[in-house]
Amino acid sequence: MKSSVSKRIGIEVQRDRVLLLHGIARGAGSMRRLERAINLAGYETLNLDYPSCKMGLAELVEQIHAQRDWITAGDGRTHIVAYSMGCLLARAYITRYRPPKLGNVVMLAPPNSGSEIADLLAENIIYRFMFGPAGAELTTHPPPDIVRLFGPIDYPLGIIAGCRCLDPFGWWLISGPNDGRVSIERTKVLGMTDHVTIKAAHFTMPWSRIAIEQTLYFLKHKCFKSPVK
Repeated sequence: MKSSVSKRIGIEVQRDRVLLLHGIARGAGSMRRLERAINLAGYETLNLDYPSCKMGLAELVEQIHAQRDWITAGDGRTHIVAYSMGCLLARAYITRYRPPKLGNVVMLAPPNSGSEIADLLAENIIYRFMFGPAGAELTTHPPPDIVRLFGPIDYPLGIIAGCRCLDPFGWWLISGPNDGRVSIERTKVLGMTDHVTIKAAHFTMPWSRIAIEQTLYFLKHKCFKSPVK
């Protein structure tokens, strides 16, 4: 496992920190632009890398928990910023190993109610080879053992959804406005604090200037900036 850590010593160890969780078939590099912006805003970060295509969600949660010393260190709060499948990991991790000083959570393009794309491809041999166990767990009707990974949302949660679909499969398979992988409606979850839609596609969400601005705003204010331009 590789990860990017920003760390300061001395008096600054008490500042808030942000754990970044990437999506499936991605790596820490896909969150680098977001990480840099969060660093510049004054947070310590851990941009975690994990084998998203080789393990199921439950196993990946243990990969996050292996970083518990960093997550629980210091007197500051631990915020989480996650993208795509990483959002489900964030929910499952908080349910099982909630950090004692959990701060605010921001989800970018989360498949909180699954994706019709995964419904279509979950049994496909090539899809399973490319995306592994976790890929098959992103359907709109996951098995009970996956549903049980996710507890109630009782923490500040902001969700950023995209409405720019650049993929013809998205228009064909997904009902309603979507980002090419997840519909706006399926990004929502009961208990969320705030929700905002921006003009971004699923694959470009972590690099979107507006998504980054809204992420930083929620980390500080527990709500999104409005209106979005």
